[in-house]
Amino acid sequence: MAHFESETAQKLMKAFQQFRKTGWHEKKIAGFNPSEFRVLALLQRANENNSELKVSEISQKLRVTPPTVTQIINVLERDGFIERTIHPADRRSVKISLTKEGLQATEQARQKFANTFLGLIDYLGEAESVQLAELLFKVHDYFNQLENQ
Repeated sequence: MAHFESETAQKLMKAFQQFRKTGWHEKKIAGFNPSEFRVLALLQRANENNSELKVSEISQKLRVTPPTVTQIINVLERDGFIERTIHPADRRSVKISLTKEGLQATEQARQKFANTFLGLIDYLGEAESVQLAELLFKVHDYFNQLENQ
């Protein structure tokens, strides 16, 4: 096993700290915080399949609690990006869907998000981008294994 003070271990720790310091995963995407963006993207995929989702389904798919989803939905509804529809036969069942404005905003946000990664590919080049993705998947697997020990 590598020594904690090895040059490689120090370089890896510094690289991980740099990512945390940038906060890139917490930055707004076209005006939406990451949680809002994830809900909108999920609703857009449901819309593409001609379906609507319940809060519990969104919660399950995003692996967050229903109260968390409800808070996000309240903000998105207040801002006119989503709407709640009560099922006529079962008034307890509420479906969530994107409004026209929500569809447009989500598409813009998804494009901006995609452009970030397309820019990274341009910066690194195709080969290094593929290599980076493969290494990040391996890193993810490693940390999952640690968690399951």
